[in-house]
Amino acid sequence: MERAYVTYEVEGRLAVVTISNPKMNALSRPVVEELGAVFDELELRTEIGVAILTGGGGKAFVAGADIKGFKDIIGHRGVVFEGARGMQDCFSKIENSRLVVIAAINGLALGGGCELAAACDIRIAADNVIIGVPEVKLGLIPGAGGTQRLARLLGKGRAKWMVLSGDFFSARDAFQMGLLEKVVPAADLLAEAKKLAGSILANAPLAVEAGKRAINEGVEMSLEDGLVFEAGLVADLFMTEDIKEGAGAFVEKRFPVFRRR
Repeated sequence: MERAYVTYEVEGRLAVVTISNPKMNALSRPVVEELGAVFDELELRTEIGVAILTGGGGKAFVAGADIKGFKDIIGHRGVVFEGARGMQDCFSKIENSRLVVIAAINGLALGGGCELAAACDIRIAADNVIIGVPEVKLGLIPGAGGTQRLARLLGKGRAKWMVLSGDFFSARDAFQMGLLEKVVPAADLLAEAKKLAGSILANAPLAVEAGKRAINEGVEMSLEDGLVFEAGLVADLFMTEDIKEGAGAFVEKRFPVFRRR
Protein backbone atom coordinates (compact mmCIF):
# COMPACT_ATOMS: atom_id res chain seq x y z
CA MET A 1 0.00 0.00 0.00
CA GLU A 2 1.34 3.43 -0.95
CA ARG A 3 1.52 5.86 1.96
CA ALA A 4 2.35 9.55 2.02
CA TYR A 5 3.93 9.92 5.47
CA VAL A 6 5.05 6.60 6.95
CA THR A 7 7.01 3.99 5.02
CA TYR A 8 9.13 0.99 5.86
CA GLU A 9 11.90 -1.03 4.30
CA VAL A 10 12.56 -4.66 5.16
CA GLU A 11 16.10 -5.96 5.62
CA GLY A 12 15.84 -9.65 6.40
CA ARG A 13 13.86 -9.86 9.64
CA LEU A 14 14.24 -6.14 10.36
CA ALA A 15 11.87 -3.36 9.30
CA VAL A 16 13.08 0.26 9.28
CA VAL A 17 10.04 2.52 9.67
CA THR A 18 10.43 6.18 8.69
CA ILE A 19 8.07 9.06 9.48
CA SER A 20 8.33 11.79 6.83
CA ASN A 21 6.11 14.85 7.21
CA PRO A 22 8.28 17.86 6.27
CA LYS A 23 9.63 19.90 7.80
CA MET A 24 9.48 18.57 11.37
CA ASN A 25 7.50 15.32 11.06
CA ALA A 26 4.54 16.71 12.99
CA LEU A 27 1.99 14.15 14.16
CA SER A 28 -1.03 15.16 12.11
CA ARG A 29 -4.00 12.81 12.08
CA PRO A 30 -3.01 11.28 8.69
CA VAL A 31 0.50 10.59 10.06
CA VAL A 32 -0.90 8.85 13.14
CA GLU A 33 -3.32 6.82 11.02
CA GLU A 34 -0.55 5.70 8.67
CA LEU A 35 1.75 4.84 11.57
CA GLY A 36 -0.94 2.64 13.11
CA ALA A 37 -1.61 0.97 9.75
CA VAL A 38 2.09 0.22 9.26
CA PHE A 39 2.31 -1.51 12.63
CA ASP A 40 -0.88 -3.45 11.90
CA GLU A 41 0.80 -4.68 8.73
CA LEU A 42 4.10 -5.51 10.41
CA GLU A 43 2.33 -7.40 13.19
CA LEU A 44 1.03 -9.87 10.61
CA ARG A 45 4.43 -10.36 8.97
CA THR A 46 5.72 -12.92 11.45
CA GLU A 47 9.05 -13.20 9.65
CA ILE A 48 9.85 -9.69 10.94
CA GLY A 49 10.99 -9.53 14.56
CA VAL A 50 12.34 -6.01 15.11
CA ALA A 51 11.32 -2.57 13.88
CA ILE A 52 13.51 0.53 14.00
CA LEU A 53 11.45 3.74 14.10
CA THR A 54 13.10 6.95 12.94
CA GLY A 55 12.36 10.33 11.38
CA GLY A 56 12.95 11.41 7.82
CA GLY A 57 14.66 14.61 6.76
CA GLY A 58 17.39 14.79 9.38
CA LYS A 59 15.98 17.67 11.48
CA ALA A 60 13.45 15.87 13.62
CA PHE A 61 12.52 12.45 14.89
CA VAL A 62 9.03 13.80 15.53
CA ALA A 63 8.57 17.39 16.71
CA GLY A 64 5.13 17.01 18.24
CA ALA A 65 1.61 17.72 17.10
CA ASP A 66 0.53 20.09 14.34
CA ILE A 67 0.08 23.25 16.44
CA LYS A 68 -1.20 25.30 13.48
CA GLY A 69 -4.32 23.15 13.54
CA PHE A 70 -5.13 23.85 17.19
CA LYS A 71 -7.22 26.92 16.30
CA ASP A 72 -9.78 24.66 14.63
CA ILE A 73 -10.39 22.48 17.70
CA ILE A 74 -10.22 24.95 20.60
CA GLY A 75 -13.57 24.76 22.39
CA HIS A 76 -14.41 21.32 20.93
CA ARG A 77 -13.78 19.03 23.90
CA GLY A 78 -15.11 15.86 22.28
CA VAL A 79 -12.95 16.31 19.19
CA VAL A 80 -9.85 16.86 21.32
CA PHE A 81 -10.63 13.86 23.53
CA GLU A 82 -11.08 11.55 20.55
CA GLY A 83 -7.90 12.89 18.95
CA ALA A 84 -5.89 12.23 22.10
CA ARG A 85 -7.37 8.74 22.39
CA GLY A 86 -6.47 8.08 18.76
CA MET A 87 -2.81 8.93 19.36
CA GLN A 88 -2.81 6.93 22.59
CA ASP A 89 -4.25 3.90 20.79
CA CYS A 90 -1.60 4.15 18.06
CA PHE A 91 1.25 4.42 20.56
CA SER A 92 -0.16 1.58 22.68
CA LYS A 93 -0.23 -0.54 19.53
CA ILE A 94 3.52 0.06 19.20
CA GLU A 95 4.18 -0.56 22.89
CA ASN A 96 2.20 -3.82 22.87
CA SER A 97 3.39 -5.01 19.48
CA ARG A 98 4.80 -8.49 19.06
CA LEU A 99 7.87 -6.81 17.55
CA VAL A 100 10.68 -5.23 19.50
CA VAL A 101 10.55 -1.55 18.53
CA ILE A 102 13.75 0.49 18.72
CA ALA A 103 13.45 4.27 18.51
CA ALA A 104 16.41 5.67 16.58
CA ILE A 105 16.00 9.31 17.62
CA ASN A 106 17.76 11.38 15.00
CA GLY A 107 16.60 14.92 15.71
CA LEU A 108 14.11 16.92 17.75
CA ALA A 109 11.80 14.71 19.82
CA LEU A 110 9.36 17.15 21.35
CA GLY A 111 5.83 16.70 22.68
CA GLY A 112 4.28 13.81 20.82
CA GLY A 113 7.73 12.84 19.54
CA CYS A 114 8.96 12.28 23.09
CA GLU A 115 5.73 10.41 23.86
CA LEU A 116 6.20 8.22 20.79
CA ALA A 117 9.76 7.42 21.83
CA ALA A 118 8.51 6.50 25.31
CA ALA A 119 6.15 3.96 23.75
CA CYS A 120 9.05 2.15 22.06
CA ASP A 121 10.90 -0.68 23.78
CA ILE A 122 14.41 0.76 23.54
CA ARG A 123 15.56 4.31 22.77
CA ILE A 124 18.88 5.14 21.09
CA ALA A 125 19.57 8.81 20.34
CA ALA A 126 22.05 10.84 18.37
CA ASP A 127 24.25 13.01 20.59
CA ASN A 128 22.77 16.22 19.14
CA VAL A 129 19.16 15.35 19.99
CA ILE A 130 16.89 17.64 21.99
CA ILE A 131 13.97 15.96 23.74
CA GLY A 132 11.14 17.16 25.95
CA VAL A 133 7.42 17.63 26.51
CA PRO A 134 6.87 21.43 26.35
CA GLU A 135 3.05 21.31 26.19
CA VAL A 136 2.62 23.37 29.38
CA LYS A 137 4.16 26.30 27.54
CA LEU A 138 1.08 26.19 25.27
CA GLY A 139 -1.46 25.70 28.05
CA LEU A 140 -1.62 21.90 27.66
CA ILE A 141 -0.18 18.68 29.05
CA PRO A 142 1.09 15.69 27.07
CA GLY A 143 -1.94 13.84 25.71
CA ALA A 144 -0.55 10.85 23.82
CA GLY A 145 0.39 8.87 26.91
CA GLY A 146 3.29 11.02 28.07
CA THR A 147 2.19 11.64 31.65
CA GLN A 148 1.65 7.90 32.15
CA ARG A 149 4.62 6.40 30.32
CA LEU A 150 7.17 8.94 31.54
CA ALA A 151 6.10 8.30 35.15
CA ARG A 152 6.56 4.56 34.61
CA LEU A 153 9.91 5.00 32.87
CA LEU A 154 11.46 7.67 35.08
CA GLY A 155 9.50 7.69 38.34
CA LYS A 156 7.06 10.39 39.35
CA GLY A 157 9.63 13.01 40.35
CA ARG A 158 11.53 13.11 37.05
CA ALA A 159 8.32 12.78 35.04
CA LYS A 160 6.91 15.81 36.88
CA TRP A 161 10.16 17.68 36.23
CA MET A 162 9.76 17.09 32.50
CA VAL A 163 5.99 17.64 32.27
CA LEU A 164 5.64 20.62 34.63
CA SER A 165 8.72 22.56 33.56
CA GLY A 166 8.31 21.97 29.84
CA ASP A 167 12.11 22.14 29.64
CA PHE A 168 14.14 20.83 26.72
CA PHE A 169 16.79 18.23 27.56
CA SER A 170 19.97 17.28 25.75
CA ALA A 171 20.54 13.67 24.80
CA ARG A 172 23.14 13.33 27.59
CA ASP A 173 20.75 14.73 30.20
CA ALA A 174 17.95 12.46 28.98
CA PHE A 175 20.32 9.50 29.19
CA GLN A 176 21.26 10.34 32.76
CA MET A 177 17.57 10.62 33.66
CA GLY A 178 16.94 7.14 32.28
CA LEU A 179 14.81 8.19 29.31
CA LEU A 180 17.38 6.99 26.78
CA GLU A 181 19.20 3.67 26.80
CA LYS A 182 22.13 4.82 24.65
CA VAL A 183 23.55 8.00 23.07
CA VAL A 184 25.83 7.73 20.03
CA PRO A 185 27.38 10.09 17.46
CA ALA A 186 24.73 11.16 14.95
CA ALA A 187 26.58 9.53 12.07
CA ASP A 188 26.49 6.17 13.84
CA LEU A 189 22.85 6.19 14.95
CA LEU A 190 21.24 3.89 12.41
CA ALA A 191 24.19 1.52 12.40
CA GLU A 192 24.03 1.23 16.21
CA ALA A 193 20.29 0.61 16.08
CA LYS A 194 20.77 -2.09 13.46
CA LYS A 195 23.56 -3.65 15.53
CA LEU A 196 21.23 -3.93 18.51
CA ALA A 197 18.47 -5.26 16.26
CA GLY A 198 20.87 -7.94 15.04
CA SER A 199 21.63 -9.02 18.60
CA ILE A 200 17.92 -9.38 19.33
CA LEU A 201 17.15 -11.15 16.06
CA ALA A 202 19.85 -13.75 16.75
CA ASN A 203 17.73 -15.08 19.61
CA ALA A 204 14.66 -17.31 19.66
CA PRO A 205 11.74 -15.21 18.36
CA LEU A 206 9.10 -16.66 20.67
CA ALA A 207 11.39 -16.16 23.65
CA VAL A 208 11.99 -12.51 22.70
CA GLU A 209 8.24 -11.95 22.35
CA ALA A 210 7.62 -13.62 25.71
CA GLY A 211 10.33 -11.52 27.36
CA LYS A 212 8.71 -8.33 26.14
CA ARG A 213 5.29 -9.48 27.39
CA ALA A 214 6.72 -10.52 30.75
CA ILE A 215 8.14 -7.05 31.35
CA ASN A 216 5.32 -4.96 29.84
CA GLU A 217 2.46 -6.84 31.48
CA GLY A 218 4.24 -8.02 34.61
CA VAL A 219 5.17 -4.56 35.85
CA GLU A 220 1.48 -3.66 35.97
CA MET A 221 0.84 -6.59 38.37
CA SER A 222 1.79 -7.22 41.96
CA LEU A 223 5.18 -8.88 42.32
CA GLU A 224 3.60 -12.22 43.19
CA ASP A 225 1.21 -12.11 40.23
CA GLY A 226 4.07 -11.05 37.98
CA LEU A 227 6.14 -14.03 39.12
CA VAL A 228 3.26 -16.40 38.36
CA PHE A 229 2.84 -14.77 34.93
CA GLU A 230 6.56 -15.16 34.23
CA ALA A 231 6.51 -18.84 35.25
CA GLY A 232 3.57 -19.44 32.91
CA LEU A 233 5.45 -17.93 29.98
CA VAL A 234 8.50 -20.08 30.75
CA ALA A 235 6.28 -23.16 30.88
CA ASP A 236 4.72 -22.22 27.54
CA LEU A 237 8.16 -21.87 25.95
CA PHE A 238 9.07 -25.38 27.09
CA MET A 239 6.27 -26.59 24.81
CA THR A 240 7.89 -25.15 21.67
CA GLU A 241 10.18 -26.62 19.04
CA ASP A 242 12.54 -23.67 19.49
CA ILE A 243 13.50 -24.73 23.04
CA LYS A 244 14.43 -28.15 21.68
CA GLU A 245 16.54 -26.52 18.99
CA GLY A 246 18.16 -24.03 21.34
CA ALA A 247 19.08 -26.61 23.98
CA GLY A 248 20.22 -29.10 21.34
CA ALA A 249 22.42 -26.54 19.62
CA PHE A 250 24.00 -25.61 22.94
CA VAL A 251 24.86 -29.22 23.73
CA GLU A 252 26.10 -29.85 20.19
CA LYS A 253 28.14 -26.60 20.15
CA ARG A 254 26.51 -25.19 17.02
CA PHE A 255 24.41 -22.16 16.15
CA PRO A 256 20.67 -22.74 16.59
CA VAL A 257 18.17 -22.34 13.77
CA PHE A 258 14.98 -21.02 15.32
CA ARG A 259 11.69 -21.28 13.43
CA ARG A 260 9.27 -19.40 15.72
CA ARG A 261 7.30 -22.49 16.61
